[in-house]
Amino acid sequence: MARVFTRLGKEITIAAKTGGPDPAGNPHLRTLIQTAKSENMPKENIERAIKRATEKDTADYKEMVYEGYGPHGIAFLIETATDNPTRTVANIRSYFNKFGGSLGTSGSVDFMFERKCVFKMRPGNIDLEELELELIDYGAEEVFKDDEDDSIVVIYGSFESFGSIQKYIEEHGYELVSGQFERIPTTEPKKVAKEERAELDKLIERLENDEDVQNVYHLMDTSED
Repeated sequence: MARVFTRLGKEITIAAKTGGPDPAGNPHLRTLIQTAKSENMPKENIERAIKRATEKDTADYKEMVYEGYGPHGIAFLIETATDNPTRTVANIRSYFNKFGGSLGTSGSVDFMFERKCVFKMRPGNIDLEELELELIDYGAEEVFKDDEDDSIVVIYGSFESFGSIQKYIEEHGYELVSGQFERIPTTEPKKVAKEERAELDKLIERLENDEDVQNVYHLMDTSED
């Protein structure tokens, strides 16, 4: 939970610094605040993250993406938000080296993932097929009910469609649960042996525990046989 709050806090600070601290005039910030609330992030944490964007002595966060290969040829893409890229890249390189992988060059892995926006909302009693037909005009590519809560509808769209899908949800008065970006693999995940997976899990854990890392994506098949 603490890691989720840290990640969302940085995203809120970056959004507030980029588009202004007033949610009414900053749609991305508005969505992030709602996402934070859905994760039960305390109100004071949200307000502190917004305030941080306006403080002169606050270091600027830079969003950096790193690519590489872990052990057994598994591709990794790591999203970070850092106030010290030199420190961040040194740490990530050391993690790869420690576990027999290597940090790659820009573009070496990125093409294996497609960046999508994903929204969750509660539209009430509505025909899902009609909703999907409407949302296609706003850039939606997939619309379906959430596996764990059938009152929630999940919407996947292109990266560029974030603003138009958000606008549709708000204009129709639907309850927005969350909105964010994800990297979806375009390449088939690779199966690994049990002992190999244990090594890869250690690398993933080390990466995720780094304070500068926001998200870790990889192409290891995590499905159970």
